[in-house]
This record gives sequence, C-alpha cells and structure tokens, in this order.
Amino acid sequence: MQTSTAPVYTAHSLDEALALRGDHPEATVIAGGTDVMVFIEAGSIQPSKVINIWGCSELREIRENERTGALCMGALTTWTDIVQHAGVPDALRECARTVGAIQIQNRGTIGGNIVNASPAGDSLPLFLAMDARLEIASRSGRRMVEARDFWTGYRTVDLAPEELLVAVHIDGFGDDHIHYRKVGTRLAQAISKVVLGGRIRIVDGVVTEARIALGSVAPIPLRLGRVEAALTGKAIDPDAALLVAQDIAPIDDIRSTADYRTRVSTRVVRSWLESLT
Repeated sequence: MQTSTAPVYTAHSLDEALALRGDHPEATVIAGGTDVMVFIEAGSIQPSKVINIWGCSELREIRENERTGALCMGALTTWTDIVQHAGVPDALRECARTVGAIQIQNRGTIGGNIVNASPAGDSLPLFLAMDARLEIASRSGRRMVEARDFWTGYRTVDLAPEELLVAVHIDGFGDDHIHYRKVGTRLAQAISKVVLGGRIRIVDGVVTEARIALGSVAPIPLRLGRVEAALTGKAIDPDAALLVAQDIAPIDDIRSTADYRTRVSTRVVRSWLESLT
C-alpha cells in the first residue's frame, strides 16, 4: 500500500479554495476522497501537493426553484444528501443509491464523480441526459459548461489547472420521463458494466424530445444520437433500440466484453422504451 507525505492546504470557504487553487495549480484537489485515496494507495498518482476543500460548506447545498423545479447542487453535495432530498428527480436518487456502500455515499461527492471522468462514472450519463450545466470558478471569474462539452476524452475534462467545479445546474422537467439503470456484477457496491441515463418528453402521444446516454461503452459518457433521432417526432418505438450498437464503442476489459456491453445496452434501452408504450 502506498501513502503520501505531500503537504496539505485546507480551505474553509470557496474564496480560500480558489485562492489556493490559483497559487498551487499543480496540486491534487481532495473532497470526500473516495477516488483520490484509492488512487494514492494504488500508486497511480503521487501528488506533490494536496488542496482539501471538504470544509467548504457553501459548496454542499441543494437549492430548488419551487416555481420552475430547477435545481442547483453544490459540487460537494454527497450522494446521501441527494437520497435524502425530496426535490431531486427520482432517477437521480436511484443513481445515488447505487454509488458504492453507505460509507461511500456519505463521503463521495457529485463534483468528484464528474471531474474524475471515469467512463464508468455512475452519474455521468444521467447528468448528460438531463442537459446539466456545470459551473466552473477561478479567482478570475466563473463560466458555465454544458455537460456534453465537459468530458473531452478518457479521464480528461474542460477544466483549467486553476479552476474548480463548484455547482451543477439542471432545469425542471415537468412531466418528462427520466430514467436511470445501472448494470454491474452485483446489485450493490459494483462498478458499472453499462449505465443508462435517459429523458424523454411525450406530448399527445408523440416524442418531442429525447435524451439517451450511456456510460462504460466508450472513453466518455455519450448520447445515442441515432436512437434519439429515430424516436423524435413519432410515438414511442422500442425498435429504436436496435440502433444502439451504431452509437457506442465498447471494449473488452477486466469487467466485461464489448459484445456483452453491446447486447446489454440494447436491452436496457429497449426495456425502458417498452415501459413507456
């Protein structure tokens, strides 16, 4: 087991965190530590400095617009916070319940899951399907990045060394159908083999908008453009799931095979579409 003797700088407010990030852009940022500590112990990273932002309580807040249903979730919002908040979509609470064990849900943060950018990240396809907007901050200002533009490659994101992800914004969805499904080796404490996030709007029996995203089937979470196009403008057609294989690029790895992922991806998409007919 590896350990680290890197100096740790602790921030107690967002202003302190951004100042430290600006002064030490090479530092590794830690919040809940559920990923970073694993990486350190495995020897896959050797931080020269660490910035601890766990104490920035202003980043651990869920704000709901009661009129529109829009949500703003601080980057340090934990999965337990989401499970316990009645205002978040049921699919997001379902996602939160699949993240590790209770101990991980108590410490793991949505910001860490997003920035870690694992292809198997539990929440990434759902945030993608919900058209989440990510609020990025530095000492020089703030900017918003669409989730679809944030993951730029395998474990790489649109985040400069001096920046931090500070919040996730999602709009209200009214009567939209929002869905989450994770397939793993076990029912709990499993890394996903396939993970599905979806949102479909149906008006007078016709699909007017479709967002379907998958994880663990490509280097980044991705939208199923061909499937979405086949669904839009008509009644729900479960056969649109036959196009899934054309939208994904799975690989063989220690957890599964490309063929299995393709078959399961097709089935979970079809199963959801059939439930909507």
